[in-house]
Amino acid sequence: MNADDLNFAYKVRHALNEHLDQLPASTADRLASARNMAVSRKKAHAPVRVAQGQLAGNIGAFFSSSMLGRLGVAVPLLALVVGLAGIYQYEEQQRVAELAELDAAVLSDELPLTAYLDQGFNAYLAQRGQ
Repeated sequence: MNADDLNFAYKVRHALNEHLDQLPASTADRLASARNMAVSRKKAHAPVRVAQGQLAGNIGAFFSSSMLGRLGVAVPLLALVVGLAGIYQYEEQQRVAELAELDAAVLSDELPLTAYLDQGFNAYLAQRGQ
């Protein structure tokens, strides 16, 4: 029940209780028998499980107290972070290797000094150096 339903039920109960003494005896007897019948039909007490704050899908397991549920989310996230760090490290090593190769080629080659003054050659070096 939400708050509006609960407030309405309290108001109805209060209104019925105020005029309870003014009800005819036949109406009071019918209400008493209806109450007895409703109580007899009531199921035996069963524990009610209320899932407050539960999220849709399996993401709610991350916020539960279950360690297995938390590991089910934490392990793939950790694997993703390690994988991305490995990819970054590999790409950086490739870039450093290309720069070292370019530097070695420039230093070991016998280029005339005018080649270093050429704008196209400088643009080539700048592009390869990125």
